[in-house]
Amino acid sequence: MVDAIVSGFLLGFALLFSVGPVIFTIIKLRINYGISSAFYFISGVWLSDIIWVFAANFFSGLLGEVITYKKEIGILGGMFLIGLGMFYLFFKKYHTKEEMDNGIKIVGSTYARLFATGFIINTLNPAVIALWLASSTKALSNTFDQRVIIFSICLFLNMSADIAKIYLAGKLRNKLTNKNIGIINKISGLLFIAFGIAMLIGALYH
Repeated sequence: MVDAIVSGFLLGFALLFSVGPVIFTIIKLRINYGISSAFYFISGVWLSDIIWVFAANFFSGLLGEVITYKKEIGILGGMFLIGLGMFYLFFKKYHTKEEMDNGIKIVGSTYARLFATGFIINTLNPAVIALWLASSTKALSNTFDQRVIIFSICLFLNMSADIAKIYLAGKLRNKLTNKNIGIINKISGLLFIAFGIAMLIGALYH
């Protein structure tokens, strides 16, 4: 059981240092719309991770079939990220710091879209699928209880890290100017496009 706990912490810590479009979206949402918007987005990511972990451990054969379509999934995910980046870069209207300080109302449909966006971004990332499949394959020699411990600890560490990122982004918000807010949002859009292009290249040539 101690080995399972150690394995869970090691896997969780390894994932803490992964950098992708999710972390930049969390920062952007926290700065622009407040804490609730960031939590709705990251909740979609968490649900996606939980589903992939469950599928990897209990339907590894099915997930193995899914990963054979890695190219198609990568292309779809890459196009989604590029489209999202283009929207944020050229079409999205951002609020000023004064508007944010006065409070921005977000309707329920926007929260639903944020949740869905987080879910889709994570679900259509072939690297996420491959990661959980590889992790579950490595844990095949463990008992059911041990695997529950390993992946529960891993998911808990990642969720805790995401919450910390949201909190730290809130600290950053208080020090921003309208110019810096615009720059951060433009960079976020460019990073989405860059991640999307990288995903497309990975899908087409690897």
